[in-house]
Amino acid sequence: MNPAFAISADKGTPKSLLDQLAKKTLLPLLNPRIQAGYLLHITTDYLELRKITQTGKKQKIESIHIDFVGGKTNHRRLHGGGKGQDIAKAIGLHKTQNPTVLDLTAGMGGDAFVLASLGSQVTMVERNLIVHALLADALNRAALYSDPALQTVLKRITLLNQDANTVLKLLDNDSLPDVIYLDPMFPERNKSAQVKKEMQFFHDIVGTDDDSEALLLNALTKAKKRIVVKRPRLAEKLTESIKPAFEITGKSTRYDVYLPTTLR
Repeated sequence: MNPAFAISADKGTPKSLLDQLAKKTLLPLLNPRIQAGYLLHITTDYLELRKITQTGKKQKIESIHIDFVGGKTNHRRLHGGGKGQDIAKAIGLHKTQNPTVLDLTAGMGGDAFVLASLGSQVTMVERNLIVHALLADALNRAALYSDPALQTVLKRITLLNQDANTVLKLLDNDSLPDVIYLDPMFPERNKSAQVKKEMQFFHDIVGTDDDSEALLLNALTKAKKRIVVKRPRLAEKLTESIKPAFEITGKSTRYDVYLPTTLR
């Protein structure tokens, strides 16, 4: 059973902001009749997603938010290894100068932000309204900073709230990206160790990307140079109907790289 979602805010938040967020996400405002497992919460600093766990009379609150200014995302931009990173090799940054990248499963936006910091023009597609709201909030907050390098990166990013297959259908030969990037929801681990908090949240919010194989097959005719699928290192291929041209494998992550096909 999926947990209930609602919108809440710090005390003193204007009601208009709550109403705007409710309209964008189609979520109800928190009220006594809703026993929400998750709250999309407006703080004075950022929008965050809170997970509420009730054990007896004790309430545990965990939260995540997206930050493109500081934290691990910015550290990766500044010290992540540049074009020597596996993701950069998979995208083909050593062969194509400033490629256009269509990221069909934006998620927390970390990979898209790194690719934009390396010169790519990136379009992030996120169909989930809650995740899209978190991404939009992070981009809007980052736009307020005066760091010229950061602003240059942000200018290379476009965020869409659409279904990925719809985006693919709307592409014509004049608008094909150089690269299509797919990072579908990783399969849940069978090990006893817990997955990262972000992944736990996303499994509850997004569920499983059951259409990932179909999305890959649709993408094969919609890129100029390559289609890249990010997977756990030991995970099965996203599809068995076509083999990747090559793989780039790291300690925990594998990139399956497919070359585009043409319609017959």
